[in-house]
Amino acid sequence: MAAEARPESRRSRPSSPSFSGDQPSNAAASAQEERRAANRRKVREHRQRLRAQGMRPIQIWVPDVHSPEFAAEARRQCLLANASPEEAEIQSFIDSVYEWPDDEYRQ
Repeated sequence: MAAEARPESRRSRPSSPSFSGDQPSNAAASAQEERRAANRRKVREHRQRLRAQGMRPIQIWVPDVHSPEFAAEARRQCLLANASPEEAEIQSFIDSVYEWPDDEYRQ
């Protein structure tokens, strides 16, 4: 069984100065590192301010609504709902949760 070829990633390049690829000059590298350090400091300070406000970071995964697979699945489910004997009941439910009372949003 042959090993599968893995696509190259940006992380596969060595970050040491001995790498013989395109390396910026020392001055440019130093300026770039200073910008990175400033960005890291700003992000750290921003997160500290949020934590001081009682917030905490979380990470969640959600469906990619721009993917063709998502569109195909949404279409499949819509067609199933439309072909269902309970279609009128389903649409009535959707309408009831979509049509908000006007009084709540008038000012």
